[in-house]
Amino acid sequence: MPREQPGPTADGNGNSADRPTTDGHRHREPARPTDDHRNEHRDPEHARATARRWATAVRRWIATAPGTYSWLAILLVTTVVLHRMSPAFEEEFLRDRSTNLHELSQNPLRVLVASALWIDGGRWLPYAVLFTVFHATAEHWLGTLRWLAVAVTAHVVATLVSEGVLAWAIRHDHAPQSAATTLDVGVSYALAGVVAVLTYRVPHPWRYVYVFAVLVVYGIPLAADGRTVTDLGHFTAVLTGLACYPLTRNARERGGTKHPAAQ
Repeated sequence: MPREQPGPTADGNGNSADRPTTDGHRHREPARPTDDHRNEHRDPEHARATARRWATAVRRWIATAPGTYSWLAILLVTTVVLHRMSPAFEEEFLRDRSTNLHELSQNPLRVLVASALWIDGGRWLPYAVLFTVFHATAEHWLGTLRWLAVAVTAHVVATLVSEGVLAWAIRHDHAPQSAATTLDVGVSYALAGVVAVLTYRVPHPWRYVYVFAVLVVYGIPLAADGRTVTDLGHFTAVLTGLACYPLTRNARERGGTKHPAAQ
């Protein structure tokens, strides 16, 4: 009786390891790829797909907030220009574009616009973060026109109120005459107004926590002994932003900023 040939053996993964042949020799079959091997090939693809999704999401975030990022791009250019100026020339240059009493009495419209296009101190990156967190969020929610209306209103009202108080202080000898030509440029009033109007974007009950935090952050400097008219301007901008509630009615994306899913 012919001897029965032993069957193929299996490896630890259940794959056939050896196969007997007619010549009595055994030939080892190629091992099948395991899950670990497949993951090694899959991980780079997954990482690239994730990176593409993130890049698409970032592009859409920027593209759907054109006002915010156009303004931010202008600030980047003007900041680079400031870094190329000598300190003495920079101070005079910014003073000519400041919303101080002297310039407001001479060219109010020009300086109200120009002062919002320059950053005193030359630090652009923190504003890039703040614009992305607050301005872009508000623009997505309200739309470009209503977002711009809030920012401009806060900037103008806060400037006029703070400079009006300063004029009163100078007239009654509570501030020196030199304060009429102080350097005053920047985007912080508009930012404060937009931060405040986002109160109506926060759902209940966190809305009350948010507005309380905003009032504390901007109110403490105003209550301190070393308060300035700029602190008054910031708090005025916050109140102006809160007063812009009518602009938030029927905002196009009440339940959250919705964008098409990244492919």
